[in-house]
Amino acid sequence: MLCLLAGMALLLGCQPSGESPPPPVGRDTGPAYGDLFIDGSIGDASTLIPPLASDSASHGIASLVYNGLVKYNGDLQLVGDLAESWEISSDGLTITFSLRQGVRWHDGAPFTAQDVLFTYQLMVDPKTPTAYSGDYKQVRRAEAPDDYTFRVTYPKPFAPALGSWGLAILPKHLLSGQDITRSPLSRHPIGTGPYKFKSWKTQDRIVLTSNPDYFAGRPYLNGYISMVKPDQATIFLELKAGNIDRMGLTPLQYLRQTEYPRFAKMYNKYKYTAFAYTYLGYNLEDPKFKDRRVRQALTSAINKQEIIDGVLLGLGVPAVGPYKPETWFANPNVPTFPYNPEKAKTLLAEVGWRLNAQGVLEKDGQPFAFTILTNQGNEVRVRTAEIIQRRLKEVGIQVNIRTVEWAAFLKEFIEKGRFEAVLLGWTTGQDPDVYDIWHSSKSRPGELNFIHYHNPEVDRLLDQGRHTFDQAKRKACYFRFQEILAEDQPYTFLFVPEALPAISQRFRGIKPAPAGIDYNFVEWYVPLGDQKYRFSLE
Repeated sequence: MLCLLAGMALLLGCQPSGESPPPPVGRDTGPAYGDLFIDGSIGDASTLIPPLASDSASHGIASLVYNGLVKYNGDLQLVGDLAESWEISSDGLTITFSLRQGVRWHDGAPFTAQDVLFTYQLMVDPKTPTAYSGDYKQVRRAEAPDDYTFRVTYPKPFAPALGSWGLAILPKHLLSGQDITRSPLSRHPIGTGPYKFKSWKTQDRIVLTSNPDYFAGRPYLNGYISMVKPDQATIFLELKAGNIDRMGLTPLQYLRQTEYPRFAKMYNKYKYTAFAYTYLGYNLEDPKFKDRRVRQALTSAINKQEIIDGVLLGLGVPAVGPYKPETWFANPNVPTFPYNPEKAKTLLAEVGWRLNAQGVLEKDGQPFAFTILTNQGNEVRVRTAEIIQRRLKEVGIQVNIRTVEWAAFLKEFIEKGRFEAVLLGWTTGQDPDVYDIWHSSKSRPGELNFIHYHNPEVDRLLDQGRHTFDQAKRKACYFRFQEILAEDQPYTFLFVPEALPAISQRFRGIKPAPAGIDYNFVEWYVPLGDQKYRFSLE
């Protein structure tokens, strides 16, 4: 018997891992309070103070605990969150937010505009080690004229301005005068959101309980539990046993390993193009990767379609840049480096790499060898790395693969620049502004340009693109930006995957939309007759 929650087995009831018939799911009798949502994750959170986190596990939990002033709805439109409404001045330089009244922090303290002003001040404080300060340093003046009004003024147009205020607002009364890096809120967050923090057992689980005083109404579910498991195979075993309620399936699991009646009775499967891409990123401080012809050669030696067909089983499209295809800012005509090993060999020879008698490239007596670093537990990334390893060997490059546990991967390798190449992915946004990832000023330790990409024209384009409201001008900036990235190849952009979540059929209220399915999680519910865990986490 495999128990998901050691120490909570009596509360949750461990489910046998055998193939017993699943309980039937009844008709939808409408929204009801109760039950729990149990999620599976291969990575634990690093911190639950959002400005200090760069990993999706941390932000996923924080999104349920905190609110921003605005948020995106299912149609990717900005709507109010902690802000009831806002007004933008005729010149577009001032935004005045009218805040919700009566909102309380999870400890009972009132939320006011002073919390928003404090959060802004924290974001621009040079002592705050955040990768996300750039948007807020654009502000000329921020003020809170009263408890329910927050106003920001910009010295020049800033296109991502309104969307940037989706950042998590933090409690002034708990953080003012404190060293944020030492705050207990990193392990015990207090927000205004739909779920309240209950407990965190490192590398095991994070437990949240519903907020009965949530300003938008108490969530239907009693709680949310994120279970940390070492790899996707283990999570999949738990899913098939009925012990967890959601998993992002691999393509193999989606197409072949879940196509049987019992699974179909237990879970609904969804498929949509993700706002994400996977890439092989090169440490540009490493002499091997300095010359862009080397990076072009590496891309030319990698067969992206082979990866999509063999690893994703066709559930993805080749990536040629940092944007989801078919968005208004994605350039469909950027230069590409299709699979062409002969071109790769020619480019490498131009840089001085020559094959030795053993068929290995050498230069100045040193072999062309490097290690691809990726995170443990992600089968798709490991298999992708293996295909890359094989293809690069064919042109004379020796590649090793190393996997590291997620928290150590971020802290000991990414943040410290201790890698040659990394196989990772980014989640993309609804605005084309990617200043924090690609601008040369964002390459300091702990920031997101950790490959140290520096290009003056890209810096200029990123600045121009965010400082105009004219969509045609923005489009021109980002189209040219993508052309430069395509020539420079600081990443080998590999693929845009299909998101493949499986969710227990107990849960209703799921409404697929352009934003995916998670945007309205707070509205999900389980009809009374289908509820599985009949108790509260309070």
